[in-house]
Amino acid sequence: MTLSFETIRLETDGRGIARLTLNRPEKHNSFNSIMIREIAVAATTLAADAGVRAVVLSAIGKSFCAGGDLAWMQEQFDAGRAARLAEASRLAAMLRLLDELPKLLIAVIEGPAYGGGVGLASVCDIVLAAPRTKFALSETRLGLVPATIAPFVVRRIGLANVRRFALNARPFAAEDALTMGLVSEIHVPHELAAALERQLDLALACAPGAIAEAKRVFRKAASGDLNEAAAAEALADRWESTEAREGIAAFFQQRRPPWAS
Repeated sequence: MTLSFETIRLETDGRGIARLTLNRPEKHNSFNSIMIREIAVAATTLAADAGVRAVVLSAIGKSFCAGGDLAWMQEQFDAGRAARLAEASRLAAMLRLLDELPKLLIAVIEGPAYGGGVGLASVCDIVLAAPRTKFALSETRLGLVPATIAPFVVRRIGLANVRRFALNARPFAAEDALTMGLVSEIHVPHELAAALERQLDLALACAPGAIAEAKRVFRKAASGDLNEAAAAEALADRWESTEAREGIAAFFQQRRPPWAS
């Protein structure tokens, strides 16, 4: 699968690994209306593609994502309130589409991730970062607030850490991000590719439907919407699935399940 975009790249290889790459290096991969729309289209496309097993989110250039494009933000001053609400809603919806993507989503971050870039990292299942990567919730320095990313960032690193770094816009290092759970692993740049391949190998050994269902269950649990009855129903549903039958049979027969072939 290869689609043509202006601000991103989207390609899928023969293994079912999709690569979603931010491609506005001259603007530090900051969001504008086009990028927001294109990422949303890509996320919708990937979610519907049964051949996609995992998605890698990365960026071209020196920055991973600098958040909102300042020119795009300035446009909002001249827009009416309805237009501003619509644009903010599109950004929030794009992040939600990535958060609810029924595939394993892995970010590889080698450059600064500020504002919305932290939001992007927060909706990924696994984040691999280079040691010198810098993060910042920088909105308050511009007189703004990290509102659209707040549900995802607070859930990822906790309210105390969001207050610690957002209220003074203080940058934090990859090591801090690792401690808070924003980053999963830190690797020097020349080892990131190998670390990514290890993660992808693990993903390809897991049942795609089980990954999608596990992500749904985890979201419900995190929001407090998963009671004991709902959890039991989710497990019963999986026991009744073809994947579970094939996976258990493969285990006892000491063979690889079909999705890992």
